[in-house]
Amino acid sequence: MSENQEITLTLDPFGGEIPTVEEPVMEQKELTVFQELQLSEQEQETVKQFAEKIDISNSTQVLQFGAAVQKKIADFSGTALENVRTKDLGEVGSMLSNVVTELKSFDVEEEEKGLFGLFKKGSNKVTALKAKYDKAETNVGRICEVLEGHQIQLLKDVAMLDKLYDMNLDYFKEVTMYLAAGKYKLAQVRDHDLAELVRKSEQSGRPEDAQAANDLSSMCNRFEKKLYDLDLTRMISIQMAPQIRMVQNNDTQMSEKIQSTLVNTLPLWKSQMVLALGLAHSEQAAKAHREVTDMTNELLKKNAEILKTSTIATARESERGIVDMETLKQTNESLISTLDEVMQIQTEGQQKRRAAEAELGKMEDQLKQKLLEVSRGKKAD
Repeated sequence: MSENQEITLTLDPFGGEIPTVEEPVMEQKELTVFQELQLSEQEQETVKQFAEKIDISNSTQVLQFGAAVQKKIADFSGTALENVRTKDLGEVGSMLSNVVTELKSFDVEEEEKGLFGLFKKGSNKVTALKAKYDKAETNVGRICEVLEGHQIQLLKDVAMLDKLYDMNLDYFKEVTMYLAAGKYKLAQVRDHDLAELVRKSEQSGRPEDAQAANDLSSMCNRFEKKLYDLDLTRMISIQMAPQIRMVQNNDTQMSEKIQSTLVNTLPLWKSQMVLALGLAHSEQAAKAHREVTDMTNELLKKNAEILKTSTIATARESERGIVDMETLKQTNESLISTLDEVMQIQTEGQQKRRAAEAELGKMEDQLKQKLLEVSRGKKAD
């Protein structure tokens, strides 16, 4: 202490304001604390025994009072928050929607119009139906594999959340008992120790007694703030319980939706696809039978027409002679005409020969005459 520092002595270091505390009935306060926190008789006894060990005047002890359970709840809250934050239920919902979209894209009623052959149309339709079914089944199967993985994870999360709920319940009970012990001890100190110091300072009037009462009152206030912090921690634990159940309920509902999709929707869809393919085969067989029947009738009609034409032609030919009368008549006329022409040619030939013979005789006579004339001329010479 400096020699020049002035020391001021006072009988009232608190400026005339010495804290006073009315002394209530302690048993009534204990009952009120335990009723508020709903502790069992065994827990009340444990709280009382623990409260006897609390030293409000020990600043370190006050600072660390309930810190362990507060840290547990803080770590627990972080774990629960991480579980909620890393969970992507939106992806699961999106994949369920993808399943519905994929199933809707499979249209059994879609069919090409027109005829492209007897069996080609039915075969093409069934083939296309099978191809669309295989494609949809592959896509749905791939999505369902992912959904099954999500379902397993969701079920694990539900079990984990049950453990978190139980842990939170234990932490809640623990912080409640800390709070009960603290309130019990605080009421005990204020009702006994602080009240005794206040009475002593009032009776003695000494500043050190008043300071002691003020110090203990300040310690009680600090401890009360610590209890308030614990009360907030307890409220966090209270709020955490329904939050855990909400997340757990969401996980359960989503898992049930996945389960319903896997065991109800998809088997039903596959059954409908089997029926669709069966109906397509039946339709194909019916169309084939109808086409065969139509073709058979058409062939019978054509064959009957051909048979009619052929029969009539055969009958006509069978009634026809080897040589037609017209042919014989024409042949006979041609033969007579030929004979007539031959006779005419022969007649004309005879006439020409007679004329030639006459001409030859005449020529011969002329030649003889000429030769005679030549002979007579020579004799005259």
